[in-house]
Amino acid sequence: MLRQSRTVWSVAFACVISFMGIGLVDPILKPIADELGAGPSEVSLLFTSYMAVMGVAMLGTGWVSSRIGAKWTLLLGLALIIAGSAAAGMQAGVAGIVAFRALWGLGNALFIATALATIVRAATGSVGQAIILYEAALGVGIAAGPLLGGWLGSVSWRLPFFGVAVLMAIALIATWVSLPAERPSGQATSLAAPLLALRDRGLLTVGVTALLYNFGFFTLLAFTPFPLAMGALEIGLIFFGWGILLAVASVFLAPWVQRRIGTFGGIVGALTGFALVLATMALFAENKAVLAIGVVLAGAFLGVNNTLITEAVMKVSDAERSTASAAYSFVRFTGGAVAPWLAGVIGEYSIHLPFWVGAVAVVAAIGVLTLARDRIRSIDEQPAHGAEPVNSVTEAEAVTLGDA
Repeated sequence: MLRQSRTVWSVAFACVISFMGIGLVDPILKPIADELGAGPSEVSLLFTSYMAVMGVAMLGTGWVSSRIGAKWTLLLGLALIIAGSAAAGMQAGVAGIVAFRALWGLGNALFIATALATIVRAATGSVGQAIILYEAALGVGIAAGPLLGGWLGSVSWRLPFFGVAVLMAIALIATWVSLPAERPSGQATSLAAPLLALRDRGLLTVGVTALLYNFGFFTLLAFTPFPLAMGALEIGLIFFGWGILLAVASVFLAPWVQRRIGTFGGIVGALTGFALVLATMALFAENKAVLAIGVVLAGAFLGVNNTLITEAVMKVSDAERSTASAAYSFVRFTGGAVAPWLAGVIGEYSIHLPFWVGAVAVVAAIGVLTLARDRIRSIDEQPAHGAEPVNSVTEAEAVTLGDA
């Protein structure tokens, strides 16, 4: 699996840097607020603009890549991330950072919607091995983002943005040199296809479940740094622990849970555990040790949920997998984008309330999921991944969009 071409390694490296962006800004939220005189609600818009634009852009990534090809889609996405991150680091106010984080989100949507499909096409070995390689890059990126953000952010909140721009520039050059240009093949993807797929009740139910769960997820990511009130490096280390546990749970714990209690039971169990963590953080919001432990422990529940709900999206409807994933990502990202801002607004009145709202939203997600429990339970009766014949590129795009 490790004997891969330069193309595979260059795209995998770019994946690591791309997924660093998820947690990169966590450690520097409070430094940005302190230096620029902004409140939690204003700074949390760094997440809101990023996720909202990425969610809407997911509807069009297939349309773009099916017309200009994988290489140019990757390069366009990388170029937009470089421009967005570098420009964000140059801003003198929060509004400018928020605007360029939106550009970053657009670039990230184009990149991640194409990256794994490219790795699958270029990799030596099976589709399963290529996906494992991608998952490893994803896990390293999610875990390393807060660590890099904390380390560079302890010097200046601007450095993490510039660091991403430099690393992505290296990835762009490597991708340009190593990835051959290919003409788009197959039928061009329709812009309307993901929206039409949402007419499927099962897919819509899982999407709304993820939307509600995102209220808890982004409360954890976007608001917790404020009551923690620690330095950038300390917060970076806490969220590094969260990322490590999330990655390990996604790859190793989630399949074990699925074999023992099934997909539906695994998702419900993970969401229940996450809701209890948020409720505990709400009760002891003044206790920094409880908050820190809660953040790290939440990684295990989030990792299990992310893996199982991604598979549910792949199999709960009859829609093509890449189309189903784009529809799901659109619902959960655009709808959930309000969560970071809402957590910041209510957190300015009470540091307990955002965690309570997040916990209630996650419980509501469990309630919504039960509406499709029969269809989700039937997933466990379908062939396991790798046992059924699949189109490797379609499968890769689907998994990528789900993990995004």
